[in-house]
Amino acid sequence: MEEANQSAMSEFTFQGLCESRELQTLLFLPFSVLYLMTVVGNLFVVLLIITDLRLHSPMYFLLANLSFVDCCLSSVTTPKLTTDFLKENKTISFAGCMSQILCVHFFGGGEMVLLVTMAYDRYVAICKPLHYSSTMDRKKCIWLVLISWIIGFVHAMSQLAMILDLPFCGPRVVDSFFCDIPLVIKLACMYTRTLGTVINADSGTLATSCFILLLISYTYILLSLRLHSKDGASKALSTCTSHITVVVLFFGPCIFIYLWPLSITWVDKFLAVFYTVITPLLNPAIYTLRNKEIKNAIKRLLNQHLH
Repeated sequence: MEEANQSAMSEFTFQGLCESRELQTLLFLPFSVLYLMTVVGNLFVVLLIITDLRLHSPMYFLLANLSFVDCCLSSVTTPKLTTDFLKENKTISFAGCMSQILCVHFFGGGEMVLLVTMAYDRYVAICKPLHYSSTMDRKKCIWLVLISWIIGFVHAMSQLAMILDLPFCGPRVVDSFFCDIPLVIKLACMYTRTLGTVINADSGTLATSCFILLLISYTYILLSLRLHSKDGASKALSTCTSHITVVVLFFGPCIFIYLWPLSITWVDKFLAVFYTVITPLLNPAIYTLRNKEIKNAIKRLLNQHLH
C-alpha cells in the first residue's frame, strides 16, 4: 500500500522521439504547425456540417463526430509532445500519465466503433437505399454515436482499472512521448508477461472485432456495387474509398502496437506519431478532397462571404 501511495506521488519521464537536442528544437515548429492544421481542419469540417443545411444527413452527422473525436485524440498527446521538444526534462505526473491513458483509449476506442457505424451507414445507403431514411433516422444516428462513446469509455476504464493500483518502482522512464500502456506497465514492480498480454488483449479484442466488422461490411458493399448503374456505383465507390483509406490509416498502427508488437523502438515511436498526430490530420483532408458535396459546401461558404 505504501508503494502504491508512493507511486501516486511520483512522476514519469519521457525519453521523447529522439535524443538530439538540436533535432528536437527543429521538430518544434513542424509539429506545432501539424497540430494547428489538425485542430483547424477538423473543427472546420464540424462547423461546415453544422452550418450547411444540405449536409444535414446521417453520413455527414457521423463524419462531424469523427472529426470531433480526431481533434480530441490529437489534443491528448500532441501539445505535450510539442512543448517537450523545448524541455530537457520531459516529465509528467502520475495523474497526468493515467489521464493520458484514459483519454487515448476513450477517444481511440470510440473512434473504432464510430468507423464501424459509418460502415453500417454506407451499407444501408448502398445495399438498402429504399429503407435508408427509415433505418438511419435522426434518433438512431444519435444512439449509434452515443453507443460509440459508451463503448470507448468502458474500454478506457477497463484499461485504467488494470494499471491504476500497480506499484511503480525503480526508474520511471517511458521510452515514448506519451503514456502508452504497453510501455507504462513494463515499469510496474509487479509486471509479468501475463499482465501485459491481458492488457494488450483488452485493446486487441476491441480493435480486432471492429476491424473484422469493417472488412465484412466493405467487402459486402463493394460486391453489391456491381449491381448498381455506372454513375451510382462510381459515386458510392468514391465515398467508400475515402472510408476504407481512413480505416486502414487508423487501424494499421493499432494492429502493430497492440496485436503484433515489434519491440523495435523507432518503429513503435513512428507508429505512435502516425496514430496520434498524422491520422487525425489526414482524415479531414481525405474527406474534403474526395467528397463532392463537402467541396460544394466549401464553395457555397466562400461565395457567401466573398460576395
